[in-house]
Amino acid sequence: MSDLLKKGFHLGLGAAISGKERFEKMVNEMVKRGEISPSQAKAMVNNWMTNWIEKGESKDKEWNEQAKAKYQDQMKELGFVSKEEYEKLEARVQRLESFHNHH
Repeated sequence: MSDLLKKGFHLGLGAAISGKERFEKMVNEMVKRGEISPSQAKAMVNNWMTNWIEKGESKDKEWNEQAKAKYQDQMKELGFVSKEEYEKLEARVQRLESFHNHH
C-alpha cells in the first residue's frame, strides 16, 4: 500500500474513531436525559458503526475501480498493451506460425 493510501486510510480511520466517540457521547447524553434507553443507545451506536463500515467498503471498491480504469487508460496512452491483448496476439502469432510451417 502506498504512503498516500496509508495516510488516507489512517485519516479516514481517525475521522471514524473521533466521529464514533462524538456519536457515543451524544447518545450517552440522550440516555442521561432519559430520552432513550441504554439498549437503544447500544443499537444506535452499532448501526452507526455498521453503516460507516459499509460506506467505507463501497467507497473503497468504487475508488479501486476508478483507479484501475485510470491506470489502464494511462498505460494505453503510453503504448502498452494489457496482458489479455498480449495473450490474444501471442495465440494469433502461434496460429499463423503453425499454419505457415505446415504449408
